Formats: sequence, C-alpha cells, structure tokens
Amino acid sequence: MNKLVKDALVLTAITVIAGFALGLVYEITKAPIATAKAAAQQKAYQTVFSDANEFKGLDGFDSATASQILIDAGIEDATIDNCSIAYDGSGNPLGYVIEVTDSSGYGGDISFAMGITNDGMINGYSITSISETAGLGMKAKDEGEGTFSSQFIDRKAEIFQVTKTGASTSNEIDAISAATITSKAVTGGVNAGVTYFNSLTGGGADE
Repeated sequence: MNKLVKDALVLTAITVIAGFALGLVYEITKAPIATAKAAAQQKAYQTVFSDANEFKGLDGFDSATASQILIDAGIEDATIDNCSIAYDGSGNPLGYVIEVTDSSGYGGDISFAMGITNDGMINGYSITSISETAGLGMKAKDEGEGTFSSQFIDRKAEIFQVTKTGASTSNEIDAISAATITSKAVTGGVNAGVTYFNSLTGGGADE
C-alpha cells in the first residue's frame, strides 16, 4: 500500500513539474511569437500596399459576420480573418487590406493578405501561412515577375477562374503546373476577398 501511495505521489509531482515547465515555456515564447506574427502581418500589408504609410483596422469588423457574407454568396471554403484600411502619408484612404484563409489547399489552410484599391484594382496577395508541397503548391508563395501570384497584380477585382490551358480572358488565372488544387484554393481565397470588398463598397463582382 505504501508503495502505491509513494508511486502516486511521484507521478503527481512529475505531472505538476511538467505542467509548470510547459506553462513557463509558453510564457517565455508567447511574446516572441506574437511579435513575429505581427511583423509577418505588417510585411504582408506593406507588400500589397507599398505606398501606404499606415494601416488601421476597419471599424466594427467582425470575422464571423464577414465570413457569413461569403457563405451567403456560396463561398464555403474561405473565411475573412481581418480587414484594415490603408492610408497614405496625408491620411487619405487608399483601399483595403483583407486577410483571408482558404481551407481547400492540398496541405490544408492557406492564409494571406490581399490589397484592393478604392477603385477596385487588386494589388496582389502576400501569403502568411501555407503548408503545400515543396516545389509545387509552395510556388503560390513566390513573388516577382512570371510567378503565379503576379497574375493578381493590377487586375480588376472580379471573380476569377483557374485554367490549365492558358488564360485567354480577363478573369482567368493560369494554374501552377502540377498544383491545380493549390491554384484553385488561392484563387478561391482571392475571390472571397473580392466578394467581401464588394460588400463593403456596394460593388458587384462579375461572374
């Protein structure tokens, strides 16, 4: 009986110490993780609105309400996570930065920030979280001329479709070779952002 009690006390002590250690590690890493996340978000914002001096959260923004707009529009694989307004150095609003997550990626969720100007032009997107296949779907994160993401820069904010045979209309996007699922997920996320933008501005996306 004494051995059972002793073993129980040892296990309890180990559990308490382990729990304390985990809590300590969490407290130590919480601030750096939050700082890194904020830095990544700011970098993404600046990527899609390079001429902005400041970003302010949209008054009254609620992710659940914003995402319901997507559901009502028939978009079920994406959520609107955040929305901010980009301002120039004189305090004039330039447009919106919309944070989107699409859950239909080959490796799961793909999250990014996208910029849309007040006159309805897309500045592109900048991915903040992705777990697609290296050398294939991960190419969605590449930036610069000739990349998949470059197709969304300076494009009219409309509903896009992915094609594997070469884009021939204004609303078509060339798929990443051997990564159609990723291409459709990112494009679906962009379409979600466009849909939300239209709900804010009263516009209507072309089908």
